Amino acid sequence: MHAVILAGGKGVRLRPYTTALPKPLVPIGDQHAILEIVLRQLSTAGFTSCTIAIGHLGEIIRAYVGDGSQWGLAVDYATEESPLGTMGPLLTLRDRLPETFLVMNGDVLTDLDYADVLRRHRASGAPLTIATYARKVHIDFGVLTTDSSRVVAFTEKPSMDYRVSMGVYGLSLATLEGYTPGLPLGFDELVLDLLKTQNKPHAYEFDGYWLDIGRPDDYDRANAEFTTRKSLLLKGA
Repeated sequence: MHAVILAGGKGVRLRPYTTALPKPLVPIGDQHAILEIVLRQLSTAGFTSCTIAIGHLGEIIRAYVGDGSQWGLAVDYATEESPLGTMGPLLTLRDRLPETFLVMNGDVLTDLDYADVLRRHRASGAPLTIATYARKVHIDFGVLTTDSSRVVAFTEKPSMDYRVSMGVYGLSLATLEGYTPGLPLGFDELVLDLLKTQNKPHAYEFDGYWLDIGRPDDYDRANAEFTTRKSLLLKGA
């Protein structure tokens, strides 16, 4: 099984942490970088190879990870010379990728079974499988519904439930056909294009532990919780 880790972003939301460090290398707990945790998890799940798409401060990632052998993985790299969006880096890798593979952001902290996402993707025949997570959004204002300048409904500080993308996907190589290598391609653009077809993306619903480390609140929470969550996130460590 092969995974592609997207690690080329500048991590603007996590400044000043990311001024000198690429976002996937920010520390979690006292001993681990987030990217190290991800690589350990992939290896434990049965992945044997991984491509890391690097850009901002990418040489630091390359120096830290090396060839991946310390985690039992064969790691290679793709360098993003200019921003290509979430899916754009994959277009330059098409001749190096298997028929189906996992794609994930390099700043995800979760106990998601990555191998099961890929297995379910293969079994579904879908062009794209999106790992999703339930989020509750609290609105701190009274919400008005209007019609022709008249208020017809009012809700005081409602909560809304959504399923959001976890930044982990099963992808088929054929899904990338028709897009031009070297041009930006966002996850949003790819999904909207697929929604216009008969072969729509599938959802992999997950309700375990997940934090997006790119969000400052979640990064602080991850560090506060890591000691008690370590055995869950790093099984056998």
